[in-house]
Amino acid sequence: MTVNFPLIGEHLALDLLNTRPADGDLIAEPEGLARWLAEQDGRLGSVAGGVGEAEVAAVVAVREAARAALAAVRGGERPPVDALRVLNAALAGAPAHRELTWTAGAGLAADRRRPTPDPAARLAAELAEAVAELLTGPRVGEVRECEGAECVLLFLPAHPRRRWCVAGACGNRARVARYYARRRA
Repeated sequence: MTVNFPLIGEHLALDLLNTRPADGDLIAEPEGLARWLAEQDGRLGSVAGGVGEAEVAAVVAVREAARAALAAVRGGERPPVDALRVLNAALAGAPAHRELTWTAGAGLAADRRRPTPDPAARLAAELAEAVAELLTGPRVGEVRECEGAECVLLFLPAHPRRRWCVAGACGNRARVARYYARRRA
């Protein structure tokens, strides 16, 4: 499978979630994660000693917890306890980190904590920090899923009429499909 990252440059948490498009997992192996980190072009710190299986496992765990938490928060519901546990454990790997808590009525909040940092978990901590920022930020309700057929990528629209993750890909496919449907009718 040729690895390409269909959507880079969104909020870092969304870029992470978009590493699992409908047709596979782009960061399931160290080489894929290393390419994704390179595509992020300085948005994350470097991984000392390169990317290995431990980094892949940590980043994938953060991604899957973020997916569950974002789906719940977008729906106005409490995030799954397991998702918050995974995100909080990753956040604890930073020199200073947030801890996500849910309170009835107030919703999701983030409090600053200062534990002893674990250098091996720094990458997961940076990504979990981006997830916490998105989940507790004012634009979390604006996150959209691409309307393209079989596309599962997420984005924050810069324009309220944006419907596709990439207009030149999913948008073109939708326009071509409409054209052929009209021609057949």
